[in-house]
Amino acid sequence: METKQTYTVGIDIGGTNTDFGFVDSQGKIVQRGRLKMADYNEVEPYVKALSERLLQMADGLRGGIDAIGIGAPNGNFYTSCIEHAPNLKFKGIVPLKDMIQQYIPVPVTLSNDANAAAYGELVYGGAKGMKDMTMFTLGTGVGSGVIVDGRLVHGFTGCAGELGHAVLIPEGRLCSCGRRGCLEEYASARGICQTFEELRAQNPAYQGVLAEVPFAELDPKRIADAAHAGDALALQTYERTAYLLGIACANAVAFSSPEAIFLMGGPVQAGSILFEPLKRSFEAHLYVSFKGRTQIRLSEMNANDVAILGAAALTKMPR
Repeated sequence: METKQTYTVGIDIGGTNTDFGFVDSQGKIVQRGRLKMADYNEVEPYVKALSERLLQMADGLRGGIDAIGIGAPNGNFYTSCIEHAPNLKFKGIVPLKDMIQQYIPVPVTLSNDANAAAYGELVYGGAKGMKDMTMFTLGTGVGSGVIVDGRLVHGFTGCAGELGHAVLIPEGRLCSCGRRGCLEEYASARGICQTFEELRAQNPAYQGVLAEVPFAELDPKRIADAAHAGDALALQTYERTAYLLGIACANAVAFSSPEAIFLMGGPVQAGSILFEPLKRSFEAHLYVSFKGRTQIRLSEMNANDVAILGAAALTKMPR
């Protein structure tokens, strides 16, 4: 009798899309799909549609699903629930594991999206062989995942490792979480744009390439391109971003002493204009015992695969 091929499913839930894929035993995504979150105002029809798509894809592959890993905003590893995610329509506490298992009765592991990225880097990426590492994901917000002795740090509540919401500048910018001065407000995509806008307001004589670009049309890539072309305010923007991110990375080292800190997300594509001042700030702010011992590295995961592979990797975590 022929043995049925089984796959691990990785699901990445975002505010705009849910991306999912079937991952084989070699860590290759053999098939993938997407649901648009705008099509679902309630969680029940969303879970039904997602589960039906997964079962259809499994039939098409003539295989089975052995486990499901989910990376989601405000995903709690202990409860397997999404808890009060601000960028999803599904408010309150969503018991996602239980809901999916009504359709697909296999083991389901859920954590937040940054934890999924961190564990994916450990299993499939540049952190293979490491026991201690930290991941920062820079995008719409700033997420992070902390791995100590080969295990993700979940803490007492199941939500540990929220370094994007560590206060960096007391009484600083108002954060979406309701507090002020979080790292997210300075190193996220919107934080970078806000820094440029503040510098532009402070320099009314500025005549650079972005002088007439409305704030709503700014993005980190546009600012980075201007910086690489020599635009003074764009360069200052990335210097300021790197300086603050370097402090945050040094603080992360003081907490868990990782072998490496990995960075991923759109803003890190700025390259040397971010990384050179970042490394200077990082080394300048490290506690003496840690100097020269922790690397700052780019994620080695394919940007198109990291969310799905990271979610799938969650199923491999030791319990």
